[in-house]
Amino acid sequence: MKSKKTLGQRLSSCYLVLILLFIYLPIGYVVLFSFNESKSLTNFTGFSLRWYENMFSDRTMLESIYYTVIVAVVATVVSTIVGTITAIGLSKSRKVIRTLVLEVNNLPVMNPDIVTAIGLMLLFISLKIQLSLTTLILSHISFCIPYVILTIMPKLRQLDDNVAEAALDLGATPWQALTKVIIPQIYPAILSGALIAFSMSFDDFVISFFTAGVGINNISMFVYSMKRYNPSVNALSTLIVVVVTVILILANVIPAIKDKKNQHKEEY
Repeated sequence: MKSKKTLGQRLSSCYLVLILLFIYLPIGYVVLFSFNESKSLTNFTGFSLRWYENMFSDRTMLESIYYTVIVAVVATVVSTIVGTITAIGLSKSRKVIRTLVLEVNNLPVMNPDIVTAIGLMLLFISLKIQLSLTTLILSHISFCIPYVILTIMPKLRQLDDNVAEAALDLGATPWQALTKVIIPQIYPAILSGALIAFSMSFDDFVISFFTAGVGINNISMFVYSMKRYNPSVNALSTLIVVVVTVILILANVIPAIKDKKNQHKEEY
C-alpha cells in the first residue's frame, strides 16, 4: 500500500511548484508574446511572426547579437583552456601555493561587478589602451576564468593521482597522460565550466558597459539603451531561450549516449 503524503510533504511540493512557476512563468510569458500580433503586453490579439521579421531587419539589433556571440565564444574558449590548465597545475602544486592562488581566484567572484568593471576600465586607461572590442573580450576572459577553475577543481580532487603516474610509468609522455588520462576523466567538469563561462559572458552588462568601445554594444547594452519598449526584444529573448535549451540538452544527451555505447561495447 502506498503511504499517504504528510502535511509537510504536501506543503513542500506546493512550495516547489510555486518556485518553479515563479522562475519559468515569466520565460513562458515572453515566449508567448513574442508571437503576439500587436504591441500589447497584456492582450494576445493573434499569432504572428511580425516581431521576428522586425528583429532580422533591425541592423542595430543584429550587430548587438553578433558582438555578443563573438565575445562569448572567444571568452569561453580561452577561459576554458586557461582555466583547465591552471586547475590541473594547481592540483599538482603544494598546498600553500594552491590555497593562496585559489583565494586570489575567488576575489573576482566575490567582488561586485561594478568594482571589477571600474578596475578593468582604469587599468586600460592607465595603460593607454583604447576601449574597443579587444578590451571587451579581455575583460570577459578575465572574469570567466575564475568560474572555470572553481568548476574543475572539485572534480580534480576526486581523481586518483596514481592513474596519471601509472600512465607515465608505462611509457606515456606528460602530454599523453594529460590528454588521454586526466582530461577524459574531468571532461564533464570542463564542459560545465565552459557552459558557465558562456552564460556569464553572454549575460554580462556592467563590465561590458565600462570596457566596450564606442559603437560596440552587446544584447544587454542594446536593451538598456532602448528609448522605448521594442516587442522585437521578446523574439530575441525567445531565440536565446531556444539556443540555450538546445545546448543544455545536447550537453546532457551526448555524454549519456556515449556512456551507453561504452557499456554495450563492454558487454560484448
